[in-house]
Parts: sequence; structure tokens; C-alpha cells
Amino acid sequence: MVQPSDSRPIMKPFEPTLTNQLSMPRLALRSHHLNDSRTGARGLLGRLGSAGAALAVLGALSLPCSPVLSQTAAGQAAEGKPAKTASAKTKANKTNKAAKPKKAVRPATKATAAAGAAGAAVVALIGTGPAYAERAEAMEFADELARQHQLPKESLRQTLGRARQSPQVITLMQPATAPFVKNWRVYRSRFLDSWRIQAGLAFWQQHHKELARAESVYGVPAEIIVGVLGVETIYGREMGRFRVIDALSTLAFDFPAAHPRAAERSDYFRKELAQFLLAQNRLGLDPFKALGSYAGASGIPQFMPSSIATFAVDFDGDGRIDLRGSVSDAIGSVARYMQAYGWKTGMPTHYPVLLKSEADMATLLAPDILPTFSLADFQSKGAALEGPALAHRGPLALIELLNGKEPPSFVAGTENFYVITRYNWSSYYAMAVIDLGAAVAQRMQAKP
Repeated sequence: MVQPSDSRPIMKPFEPTLTNQLSMPRLALRSHHLNDSRTGARGLLGRLGSAGAALAVLGALSLPCSPVLSQTAAGQAAEGKPAKTASAKTKANKTNKAAKPKKAVRPATKATAAAGAAGAAVVALIGTGPAYAERAEAMEFADELARQHQLPKESLRQTLGRARQSPQVITLMQPATAPFVKNWRVYRSRFLDSWRIQAGLAFWQQHHKELARAESVYGVPAEIIVGVLGVETIYGREMGRFRVIDALSTLAFDFPAAHPRAAERSDYFRKELAQFLLAQNRLGLDPFKALGSYAGASGIPQFMPSSIATFAVDFDGDGRIDLRGSVSDAIGSVARYMQAYGWKTGMPTHYPVLLKSEADMATLLAPDILPTFSLADFQSKGAALEGPALAHRGPLALIELLNGKEPPSFVAGTENFYVITRYNWSSYYAMAVIDLGAAVAQRMQAKP
């Protein structure tokens, strides 16, 4: 779940034509500040919100990460969402008696996703703190929501009152305490390993018709959709185990005060909590059965409640939107999200770039990941392009990916690269999505 400058709100998406409060499926955060040395590991994780990205972040920070954490965090770190630290994970296991480690990674089918939605093999992480019935501001929030939407006040009070504070969520959202070292090569390796690529191949083979249809309808390539779902949740394998109502309530009413944007973040999560409660009421669902990331993102694509309301589609035509149980709905919703943010069919996401010794790096990097330079202007500042890039029409950005103590990597990012960062505000995330999708596509083409 990335803003070009610290002067802009962390959660504000770049969407002049959309009315969503924050349209990042997971937790749109200032991801290109994954490159910000002022932000520590925990602070960065606190910006992430899906189940697979957190892993990515741990990789980028060169921190140790277990395979299980990698799988669950990958989607989280990406939205820029937080990943669990080893200590938090250990506590969670002790408190909730978590299920035994999975033996193999297999993509979700409609049946397996539905089973997960029903809680067949998922041990929920329930808040262990006080119930929000004890909090006057939470009850006032319920009263106001009921008034605004003509809902039964007592019913809404009872629902929100049963939500419990999650100390784990608070810990994961704590601001950074120390700088960290970003490392694109390590980050990338967390997502482009053989088992994830194999899972992506199986997913594409099984759902090739839905992927082809989504590409036809929305213009977004199948490999980009496959890359997103692989990074987010390993194709539905790791969709998060926190009770969404607990996570959102905790972040709405107990967002860490030490965070530099605590008031802003709390307001954002109150809006997401409202969206969640309204949707559960409208659809007649049990709000205590919904599971997701510690930031409240849910489903195979790790959408936040407001993104579900704005971008999710009933792609399988069964009359309802189900991002947890329907792979087809997840595929269509990711494609629609990208289209809504301006995906340009047929445009590459990036090009190789060679920086000359006299390159004006300060000017080239000033806009961050926002495509700003014309082809001629880009090259005149010392960023050399060749081949297909010379025929590119549209603005470009110089994307810098730090590699720890080694020299950074650079690519020329297009408008489509920027669109991917609207899903998770991070250039690292975008490149991981692109590279994973490309690796799976290569395997698909190699199949007889």
C-alpha cells in the first residue's frame, strides 16, 4: 500500500477523479518512502497493510524473516502494510494457539478460498484488550454512524461494543525507533523464489480464462494481476488472521499516539471502520467472522473496506462480491483497480536506463516516482535510453532502488509503473509485482 512528499498525508491516494477516502486495497501508505532513512523498520511496517508485503519490507530492510512470516507479510508490506516481528508472532502463537505450519504453498481455488472464509483452517487472532463497549468515544462513534445512515443505534452499539482492542496491532503500528537499510535485491528475493513462482504458474493455469477476460475487459495484463496476487497473499494462501473489526477498531480509537500522524491515521481508520460496519450490515454478514491483516485489509487481493466499496466487482456473476471466496472476483477487482487509476493498455511499466557520469541526479530524482520528464528531457539530464524506450510516448520517472551498501539499481518508470504504486505506494513493491508476474509468465510460455 506512497506519496511523493512528506508534506502530503500518508494515506491520501493520487486520484483526482475518485472519491474514495484512500483507495489502496491494502493500506495505501507512502511507499516510496520505503526509501526514507528517517523511517525505521517498525515504522515502515506500520505503513504496510496486506498479508504479503510485510515480508517484502523485512527483506528490504535486511531483517531475518521466517517463511511463514514472509508469506503472511508479503501482502502487508506491500500496501505498504506492516509485517509481524518474530516476537509478535511468537506471542500470537502462544496466545491463540496458532495452527501448525503449512507444508506446501498452493494457490486458492474457489473451494479452498471459501473454506478459508468459513474459518475451516484459520485460527483467528482475536483482540485481547478491553472491549470497546467500555469506550465512550467508540459508543459515540456508533451513535453518529447510526444517525447518519438510519440504522438501529442499539444494534450498532452492541456490535462495536463487542470489538476488542488488539495490543498486537498497536505494536505493529508503532513508529520507527531507528533507521534501517533498504535493500532491493533482498526484498526481491523474498517474492521471486521457486515455490512462489510455481504457485503462480499453477494459479495462472487454473484461472487462465478469468485472467484473459479481465485483461480483455480492463486492459490490464494477466501477468500484472498474477504478480499482485502473488505478492499480496500468495494467491489466497495467506489472507491474514486478525479479526477485521478488532484491527480497525484498535486503529480507529487506539492508534499509537507516538506516531507523527496519529490524528490523521486515526481519522482514516475510523472511516474504514465505518465502511466495514455499513457493508457488513447491508450484506447481513457476521462482522466477527471477517479476517484480514492487522491493518484491516482482507481477501485474496487485500482490499481495505473503502476500496471494496469503490473498486471490487462481481466478476463471476453470482450476484455478490466475495474477495475471499471467489478468485474470479479477486482477479476482476485488481484489474478494475488498476484501470481506475489510469492503466494504459499496451504501455510497458519501465525501461532499462543507463546513467551517464554527468547525469543531473538531483533533478532526476526530485519528483520521486511520479512520471514527470519527457523522453527528450529525461535523456538531456543524463539518463540514457535505447531500443523500444526511444519510441515511448508519455512522461517518465527515474526509479531508484537502494541495495544496502551496494550501488543502487535504476529503471525508467512509466505511467503504468506509477499506477501499480497506487495499489501499494512503493517502488519496491511495484518492481516485485512486475518481476514476479514476468517470471510466472515466462514459465507459462515455456509450458508445452
